[in-house]
Amino acid sequence: MQSEPRPKKLLEQVRDVIRMKHYSYRTEQTYVQWIRRYIFSHNKRHPSEMGVPEIEAFLTHLAVKEHVVASTQNQALSALIFLYHQVLQQPLDERIDAIWVKRSRKLPTVLTAEEVRDVIHQMSGVHRLILQLLYGGGLRLREAMQLRIQDLDFPQQQIVVRDTKGQKSRITMLPTKLIQPLQNHVQDVKRIHHRDLNQGYGAVTLPFALARKYPNANRQ
Repeated sequence: MQSEPRPKKLLEQVRDVIRMKHYSYRTEQTYVQWIRRYIFSHNKRHPSEMGVPEIEAFLTHLAVKEHVVASTQNQALSALIFLYHQVLQQPLDERIDAIWVKRSRKLPTVLTAEEVRDVIHQMSGVHRLILQLLYGGGLRLREAMQLRIQDLDFPQQQIVVRDTKGQKSRITMLPTKLIQPLQNHVQDVKRIHHRDLNQGYGAVTLPFALARKYPNANRQ
């Protein structure tokens, strides 16, 4: 007689709903972290037994005791609203009246083009190439770190940025001065890959659901 499957824990349910809605992995990590902190701040009570008063107490604690910035407090609020509305199916009908952090009115410090060039000139190797991609192509750090060879279109001088924020792809420009350094880097990576294959290594993590669709492709 087969035993019934174990009911999923709350954070597992949260991950399942996030992935069903195709949120980014970074969002998944952030939401799970805030929900866990919320639960522990109330002595591990299940969120279904709590509601607006406990959310207000948690958000107020972040503002008064931990001195978080407004964007951090709003991030925590978004995670808890997602938990109650999307996972627990318990809409929060009452108004959340916590102590809110005031948004900073300070203007951000932005480097001039000359200052950026000075920083780049002090760097070398792969780190310099990544920074040039961030600045010249308008990529986020995570996007640059996840680029694949097929995402680089040298003839058209463009980069295909896949699975960006919101699971959307976009095309951005590939600066002319980066074409040769990137091609050299690709050749270096290919040499390392072939060496690893010869030594029995060379596996690569496939994006999204491709790993399940092509189970034998991780060693190609």
